[in-house]
Amino acid sequence: MIPKTLVRQNSDDRSKRRDPTLPPGLIGLLRPVVGVFSRAIWRLEFKNTENIPNDTGLIVAANHQSYGDPFWLGLPIKRPIRFLAWSEAFSWPVVGKAIGLLGAWPLQVEGSDPAAIRRSLNWLREGGVVVIFPEGGRGLPDGSMIRMKGGAVRMALEADVPILPVTIRGGNKVWPADQTLPRPGKVEIIYHPVMHVEQLPGEETRACARRETDRLAEIIRSAL
Repeated sequence: MIPKTLVRQNSDDRSKRRDPTLPPGLIGLLRPVVGVFSRAIWRLEFKNTENIPNDTGLIVAANHQSYGDPFWLGLPIKRPIRFLAWSEAFSWPVVGKAIGLLGAWPLQVEGSDPAAIRRSLNWLREGGVVVIFPEGGRGLPDGSMIRMKGGAVRMALEADVPILPVTIRGGNKVWPADQTLPRPGKVEIIYHPVMHVEQLPGEETRACARRETDRLAEIIRSAL
């Protein structure tokens, strides 16, 4: 019988070999090109970027309005980023390929996905950045949010890293869910002060995750 630890290691090794992410140097070269294009087409504006920490493992948690969200919000973050993206998104034309090249990892939204979570926790503990959209999918057509899931908070607790709440405003207007291609418009990305999640004495993890997720949602919603 093959030990489970060896099976898990072999699985992780295969995942690394299949990783389609572009080299960090190439992503660094593409970043200003994407930034210039985005500012020209969508008048992309970043606010409060001084709130982005540069010296710690970090979860970036944002509302989700459009296909462009993962590309836009990572532009001011000058470190390698990984995205947890809905597994179905990888089958979407153009966008699916693009998010894989930029460092997205597939996540099964329904049920648990231990491989994706384990990979993300290792990345965070090594000082990396992981982007999560806690709604689990895009919000409502008018830009309002749907109820957030507790995965980002649970991961922050386990990895002992802060959360950077981010509000995306206007993405639903330039690239609504029922439209294949984006249109010109105005998009703002607002970076809030980092949030440190804490479990109260005697509090169950599930209750903590729900309470802190509600707090996270309120911070993000405050700038919509």
